[in-house]
Amino acid sequence: MLNRLFVIFLNLLILVSVNDAQNINPKQSSEYPLTELRNQLEDLFNDPNFSNALWAVEIKSLKNGEIIYKRNSNKLVVPASNLKLFTTAAAMLLLGSDYVYNTTIFTDGYIEKGILNGNLIIKGSGDPTISNRFSEGDTEYIFRVWSDSLKRRGINKINGNIIGDDRIFDGNKYGRGWISDNLDYWFSAPSGALSFNENSIEFDLKPGKSGLPAEIAVHPSTNYFNYSNKVITISNDGEEKIQINRDDCWNLITISGNVKESTSEFKAFASVNDPTNYFLTILKETFVKSGVDVTGEIIEHGESVKDLNYENLLPLFTYTSPPLFEIVKVTNKSSNNFYGEQLLRTLGNEIYGSGTPENGIRALKDLFNVMGINSENILIVDGSGLSLLNLVSPKQINNLLSYMYKSDEFKGFYNSLPIAGIDGTLAQRMLKSTAVNNVRAKTGYNTGVKALSGYLKTADDEPLSFSIIANNFLVSSNLADYIQDQVCIRLSNFSRK
Repeated sequence: MLNRLFVIFLNLLILVSVNDAQNINPKQSSEYPLTELRNQLEDLFNDPNFSNALWAVEIKSLKNGEIIYKRNSNKLVVPASNLKLFTTAAAMLLLGSDYVYNTTIFTDGYIEKGILNGNLIIKGSGDPTISNRFSEGDTEYIFRVWSDSLKRRGINKINGNIIGDDRIFDGNKYGRGWISDNLDYWFSAPSGALSFNENSIEFDLKPGKSGLPAEIAVHPSTNYFNYSNKVITISNDGEEKIQINRDDCWNLITISGNVKESTSEFKAFASVNDPTNYFLTILKETFVKSGVDVTGEIIEHGESVKDLNYENLLPLFTYTSPPLFEIVKVTNKSSNNFYGEQLLRTLGNEIYGSGTPENGIRALKDLFNVMGINSENILIVDGSGLSLLNLVSPKQINNLLSYMYKSDEFKGFYNSLPIAGIDGTLAQRMLKSTAVNNVRAKTGYNTGVKALSGYLKTADDEPLSFSIIANNFLVSSNLADYIQDQVCIRLSNFSRK
């Protein structure tokens, strides 16, 4: 009898187990990997090193719009260079990926027997590409091309002045809230409608013997400024550090610090104070070196510029920049602040007729409502993200990324982003992982700020957009990089199956 009861009880247990298995919701089953992923991400962001800091995160499926993970996603945080996503996206949407800058050279005189009797006038367009970046490192290449263009017009001498018209941008060369201590460095280079070599000067340092000054070579070689070399060669166990100080009253750049005896070459870069004067000085020097004599002076301000009427001037030739998609690629892959600021002012000029930062920001905000971003709940003060006054949320960045994903300009925008383990500011990150050549994202770095926003695909080939921003941390920024990288690697390995 007892054996019979035991068999009946056992059968009932089996029946209940079968019924429970049959009643499992398939949808609940598919949620298990996602729940596990979210728990793993929580563990990463709960790192005690960031207990007093703020992580603001949103990860979204571009396949169905599902929010994969969020943490303070509506919080306004400092985005650093993630702000360039807004600037470059707006430039591509409003100007088009094939947009080019045209810098035209005019004269108010006439050509006779190889002499231009009159002034040479350069009408600035805000072109950021007049530099060595697109000419294989040859700093004065573009100006030599201009010299050759003059010679083809039969001009070997300019009997007049070289005038620079930089009026399409206003005199506000720097972003609001930029730190004054950084203005002498290349990453804080000023904007200008006439800009040369990204408004910076390169110093190539070579160490001497320990205790002796380092050798310095300057590019471009110019009389535009003077410099003082206070860089000392130190032993290999010392700390290598270079400081730049620009004294605008004396037009003097002082380079100080230390380079190690074993260093093969060390590059340092200083910004210039007056972009137009820098442009015109190098242009005149290049003309003279190339065989086009100039009898007059360089003029950047005053009545000669104010009263220009281009309808009465003779155009000699026009320099056309590379297309916008190439410019955007430099902006995002290299996180180039100068390019970001030039683009912002260009938007202001093209959309509202004057290249002010305010007009550029106004053009950005015109797009926000279309993207699902409340323009009253975001603060943008520059085009590069260098200012710590900028405030955006991961959700707003994700709305931008989602909008661009569906736009006609997505290909150029996507291709402008650094590729994990391959190039740009992500070349050395996420190495030897599934994130390599998968994650395309814009980095961001400033004091107490580390940001990473972009796109990737999961192991199921599901496209995701993400924005991961840390603010107000005191530990090494490398630790913030590590957490961001681990999140991207985990997402790259994620499967819903």
